[in-house]
Amino acid sequence: MRWTERQTAMLHEMGIRLWSPQPGPHGADDSTPLPPAERGVGAADAALRSGGPAPVVAGPVVASLGDVAALGWNDLRDAVVACTACGLCKGRRQTVFGVGHRRAHWMIVGEAPGEQEDIQGEPFVGKSGQLLDNMLRAVGLGRNEPQHVDADAAAARQVYIANTIKCRPPGNRNPEPDELARCEPFLIRQLQLVRPKIILAMGRFAVQSLLRSSEPIGRLRGRVHQYQGIPLIVTYHPAYLLRNPEDKAKAWDDLCLAAAAARGA
Repeated sequence: MRWTERQTAMLHEMGIRLWSPQPGPHGADDSTPLPPAERGVGAADAALRSGGPAPVVAGPVVASLGDVAALGWNDLRDAVVACTACGLCKGRRQTVFGVGHRRAHWMIVGEAPGEQEDIQGEPFVGKSGQLLDNMLRAVGLGRNEPQHVDADAAAARQVYIANTIKCRPPGNRNPEPDELARCEPFLIRQLQLVRPKIILAMGRFAVQSLLRSSEPIGRLRGRVHQYQGIPLIVTYHPAYLLRNPEDKAKAWDDLCLAAAAARGA
């Protein structure tokens, strides 16, 4: 594959440098990640507990998907803001609902908000957000609405980003199974409203919520999964990539696989 100058620059920002001494007959090249001197923090990406998540338990605001199944975007956001279904509401500065084009072809699902997300009320900010934005730009995508672009073109070029958990766990700890279960109806409704052509699940807790799997990311990535008939690609969380830059090349492969699956969808 031959990279454009723009894509090469974006890959360089991700910490991936491309080299191709003698391109093959099909234009293939080799990508070798060179670890950059970058460090960052973000939402936790630790090992999952064994087994699937706990069933959704009745809470004071949201009891089940049935409570939010008919909500539109504004009412859904209001329900998230008002939610006190688990103890995370006690320590949050604000909820982190989601951002991006509401009919985007791509939907990015992350894990739980970190400190900066809790402050700004937007998923994937700080160093992990910068890395995610660079990754998306490398495949021609972004989270912000372009100017003077028709609705269909905007939906194709933009993503919608949401987390499995809408409130920050204290100290960026792992979300508890009960917290994941109580927050899950909000994510399901977001997926129903967006109706994306491709889902990119970033991090183990996103995978747990969507695929009901406790398998490591390394065993699940590299192939196309399905969520309610929508192609789903598993990849590493940007916070993990900041700590483990040697895996950025794998994340790029995942993006390319997602792009191909989106075109097929």
